[in-house]
Amino acid sequence: MSVMNVRRRLISSTAAAAAVTLGIVTLSACGGTSDAADKGSDGKLDVVASFYPMQYLAEQIGGGHVAVNTLTKPGVEPHDLELKPRQIGELGEADVVLYLKGIQPAVDDAIAQAGVKNTVDAATLTKLEAHGTAVGHEGHDHAEGEHAEEEAGHDHGSEAGADPHIWLDPVKYAEVAKGVGTALEKADPANAADYKKNTDALVKKLGDLNTDFANGLKNSTTKTFITTHAAFGYLAERYGLDQEGISGIDPESEPSPARIKELQDVARKDKVTTVFFETLASDKTAKTLAGDTGLKTDVLDPLEGITDTSKGDDYIEVMRSNLAALQKALGAK
Repeated sequence: MSVMNVRRRLISSTAAAAAVTLGIVTLSACGGTSDAADKGSDGKLDVVASFYPMQYLAEQIGGGHVAVNTLTKPGVEPHDLELKPRQIGELGEADVVLYLKGIQPAVDDAIAQAGVKNTVDAATLTKLEAHGTAVGHEGHDHAEGEHAEEEAGHDHGSEAGADPHIWLDPVKYAEVAKGVGTALEKADPANAADYKKNTDALVKKLGDLNTDFANGLKNSTTKTFITTHAAFGYLAERYGLDQEGISGIDPESEPSPARIKELQDVARKDKVTTVFFETLASDKTAKTLAGDTGLKTDVLDPLEGITDTSKGDDYIEVMRSNLAALQKALGAK
């Protein structure tokens, strides 16, 4: 049983009971036969986003017409989120809930209990794929042995084994953005024109980002990069790279000694220069591996949250920092 599934079963009975009670109390505000939501007292659409990638979409597309509340506060590792009764209550009161099923079990359970009418699951707005620790430009998982069996057992997406990190591929993220825009138009028809305009603007920015990644990573000394957990499978496939994750898609899974040995061999064979770690998870294993193999370390941010240590103030800026880090590590010209 994976760590994520264990957490799913450890949600406290107190929070679960509160979810039911609060859901019953607040559902009347979301009922009716129309999909249009009743706005808050400030005239804005109340949107609850599960974590930063969903928050960014809501803010960019909603603009001044929405008030966005995020369940995962800055600095909190999204996979570890445990909701308080107050937060579960906010779900029931929301006009729109925007989340990504499969990455935060506590959120998935709370949404199912709250029964909010206008819920948007980003996982349904694009195609999810299965990625393991080692995903490359041919789209295959070449993890082997015991570690591959561990990866096959992860239930970390809307489908068994599906990789939920779709926002790290600008093309897939743009597909999600279009779906979110449509959902906001439906929930708030009076401002549909603005939502469509904002969606188009965001999709263009993501298109430009995709072009920069494609051009910036086209010519490089190596195509292989090693990172703390396998969050960059979609990015690797999109731009013809090979991702080697120290741990699996679940950032808390520990690599086996066999996996560490495999990574050392990969680093030598593929002329890897850098082991990447991230801002919201421990860098201990990455630094140990780098030290043992004589490699450099750097940050490759999976953008699960923005903090004071993030290399940028928003999604676009951090993704551009990621591009610069990959170019340096891969010897891209």
